[in-house]
Amino acid sequence: MKTIITYGTFDLFHVGHINLLKRLSELGDRLVVGCSTDSFNSLKGKTTVYPYEQRKALLEACRYVDNVFPEENWEQKRADITREKATLFVMGDDWAGKFDNLSDLVEVFYIPRTPDISSTEVKTYLKVRDEEKTVEIKNLLSRAIELLES
Repeated sequence: MKTIITYGTFDLFHVGHINLLKRLSELGDRLVVGCSTDSFNSLKGKTTVYPYEQRKALLEACRYVDNVFPEENWEQKRADITREKATLFVMGDDWAGKFDNLSDLVEVFYIPRTPDISSTEVKTYLKVRDEEKTVEIKNLLSRAIELLES
């Protein structure tokens, strides 16, 4: 049995995540996913919209994923690979070279990301939209005050 292992935060679950998990599941018989905990994300300087338990539940509901476990630190990968009997370690190509040190234990592969979609892009878009709405509301309130004063 060929077990694929990957890691990620999986916040704001989107089509890029689905594409990744589908492609990974096609590389073997079993896909296991380390989902970054809230405390680990905090150490990495990341803020998530959804807490770990909800992100984990989304991953568990995905038909391509066979098991989800908490990713609590950088150092646990060797133990995870051994415990899960992983034969292939896969990460997005934005991590290229960062995990080559695991190649003595498992085959390491970096897969291209889905273009034009990421949780960071979604968060940036929502922030810009929020800022635009805030400016719009301030302008409307200023106009209302001007009308009331005249």
